Amino acid sequence: MYSLTKKLLFRLDAEMAHTLTMKALDVTLRGPALSAVKSKTLVSDPSLAVRAFGIDFPNPVGLAAGFDKNAQHVEALFGFGFGHIEIGTVTGEGQAGNPKPRLFRLPADRALLNRMGFNNDGAAVVAQRLAHHRPKGILGINLGKTKVVPNDEAHLDYEKSFRLLYDFGDYFVVNVSSPNTPGLRDLQERAPLLALLDHLQELNVRLAQERGTHPRPLLLKISPDLTDTAVVEVVEVVEKASLSGIIATNTTISRAGLLTSNVEGFGAGGVSGAPVAKRRTEVVRLIRANTDLPIIGVGGIFSAEDARETLSAGANLVQIWTAFVYEGPRLVQRINQGLAAQGFPRPNATTNP
Repeated sequence: MYSLTKKLLFRLDAEMAHTLTMKALDVTLRGPALSAVKSKTLVSDPSLAVRAFGIDFPNPVGLAAGFDKNAQHVEALFGFGFGHIEIGTVTGEGQAGNPKPRLFRLPADRALLNRMGFNNDGAAVVAQRLAHHRPKGILGINLGKTKVVPNDEAHLDYEKSFRLLYDFGDYFVVNVSSPNTPGLRDLQERAPLLALLDHLQELNVRLAQERGTHPRPLLLKISPDLTDTAVVEVVEVVEKASLSGIIATNTTISRAGLLTSNVEGFGAGGVSGAPVAKRRTEVVRLIRANTDLPIIGVGGIFSAEDARETLSAGANLVQIWTAFVYEGPRLVQRINQGLAAQGFPRPNATTNP
């Protein structure tokens, strides 16, 4: 069924196809129809349950940030059996993002190239939307920097988003690794990164005290383009700032080994999907060798075997995005069924506080 739908969608501009698909899901997957889809796609198996950064996940497969930037389609997306969904990237101020076209398919590589530029409605609008309707399911919120905000004021921009969205996220992600916001990756350097994370973690504690609750799990999403030495340094910073975990990895600016002949003609942007898979596993393994913190592995996960490889390297959870486009909505079910049937390795109990 999806093979025919994909052929039709792939004739359209990639971003337009995504927008139309999401609108169609909102119209069709509601009420009894949503319940019916959930009953067919959800893999209810106790062996899939994962506890990470204080949260009990029904299964290890989540949807990565970028698919539903503005929390407009979360309810319908949960219908496909995800154990968690991460919205965003959300910035302090709403912004249009980079000029179109800015999303491209690379079918020969089972990949996407995007330079979206954190297009989103802004933290205030997303917070209002979630206040009106909080989806049922574990919700992560990915935070980024507004493009016009200089790096020396980035902490204030992240703070604004964190404050506005604090009551709606089960966990939060600090995104300093997108290649599509000028200068953003500079915040991955040791000194500015520690200053930013310390600032947000102090705010996290204060907001929790005001509400009489525990601080929200705060994670960092890193780039696959960091050197091994830089990855280890980032792990040290994350631990020093007392964060709850790491997401590895974001998109890559590398074009090495791509089969798509005209890829340079698409221009700048980050590549996601299969080309990131090898580095994803390397980075997850390297992080695990240097910390007991929970890890979410993302990048090029197209099957239960890919998920198992990532979990074997040391991840506690996995996320998909590009594979959802290429393989269709049944992918979540197939991955969970495969993991349940053959089992999957789990890190030591110390990684699941």
